[in-house]
Amino acid sequence: MSVPAKAFQQWLHRCAPGLSSAEVCRIAGIKRSTLAQQMVRGKVSISTIVSIARALGLDVVGALAGFEKYQDLPDGAAQPTAAELISQVSDMDLLREILSRQGSTENPPPPAGSTFPRDWALAPLPHRTSVRCWIDAVGPVDLRQRIAKEAAIAPQNLSSQISANRLAPDLAIVAARIAGVGLTNGLVVTGTITSVEAGWMPGSRTAALQAMPSAALVTLAAGRLENLGRTLRRFDADNEQAAALWENLG
Repeated sequence: MSVPAKAFQQWLHRCAPGLSSAEVCRIAGIKRSTLAQQMVRGKVSISTIVSIARALGLDVVGALAGFEKYQDLPDGAAQPTAAELISQVSDMDLLREILSRQGSTENPPPPAGSTFPRDWALAPLPHRTSVRCWIDAVGPVDLRQRIAKEAAIAPQNLSSQISANRLAPDLAIVAARIAGVGLTNGLVVTGTITSVEAGWMPGSRTAALQAMPSAALVTLAAGRLENLGRTLRRFDADNEQAAALWENLG
């Protein structure tokens, strides 16, 4: 989630010698007060490093590898599995795909060499439930418990992050290690870096979606909708409790 301020200063001196902190903040679009506060606390966030690396035109993964705790990221990078790619397709895009395929059965077949025609682009990453879907996709079943144990974090705190579609970069890397997938893939699903910066093949999500059997696609979409229904029911229950509380107070 952060690196020591001293290590950050050394890295910045190597990457941008001669640039002042003010100049770095200006080109990276970071508030000077934000960087100053991080330096005073002695911890610089990963998002700050990523923003500066982008502004300097550096390879983001390589820039993170300049810090000891992330030095094996490039060697541990790998293309996402089909399950990971599908997990990064939004609920709405799953439903659009189902409707597209249903419509194609009522029209002439697509040209040879094509699969299911579409006239939309997939929603950008991360989507509304990117983190939870990725965790569920990479497994194993006890992955959450193992992440919590490995990272020495309370299970309820981990669950809160996942429910909020947030996962600290360090936890995302821990999850990837345990699951045996590319170490940078978790950074993509959390929005820390982009799929391009992680080296994902262009169009890989679309290709994985097109290759998915229709029965499996419908089953997955049904599961996603069931999860959404549970979330909305909890939201409605919380609103009802809040309304009742205000009514009693009034």
